[in-house]
Amino acid sequence: MNITILTVGKIKEKFFKQAIDEYAKRLSRYCKLNFVEVADEKAPENLSNADMEIIKAKEGENLLKHIKDGSYVIALVIKGKMLTSEELADQMNKLAITGNSQIVFVIGGSLGLADEVIKRADFKLSFSPMTFPHQLMKVVLLEQIYRGFRIIKGEPYHK
Repeated sequence: MNITILTVGKIKEKFFKQAIDEYAKRLSRYCKLNFVEVADEKAPENLSNADMEIIKAKEGENLLKHIKDGSYVIALVIKGKMLTSEELADQMNKLAITGNSQIVFVIGGSLGLADEVIKRADFKLSFSPMTFPHQLMKVVLLEQIYRGFRIIKGEPYHK
């Protein structure tokens, strides 16, 4: 299985990079993992709603350029469907069984994802109704993907 983590913005904090590297190393025995980061647009504090939509649209265009035809796209959005770890593992397993070997998880920037990206998504996943920084969400997502593979393989993993 090929998994791409497609995000807006770069990871700058050393501790997030270390966590990401650790999960990437762990996942290397289960899948081919690819990271793609697109630039985040400058977003001053007092943006109008129209300006926010313009910024999200620009980021969305950049994200969509990196999604290949035939990829199964999972967008991380607050209003998506919440799953247990077992349900996410089950979904990943079903995708593999049905031949969807190219999975792209998309994490937006500080303003969220553009409507065009959400529309392109095959599944909208929510980890919580709370908002998280994209750097932390990347770590949490990788941990859950790793946990999912451990569940699929019947391997032990702490609960």
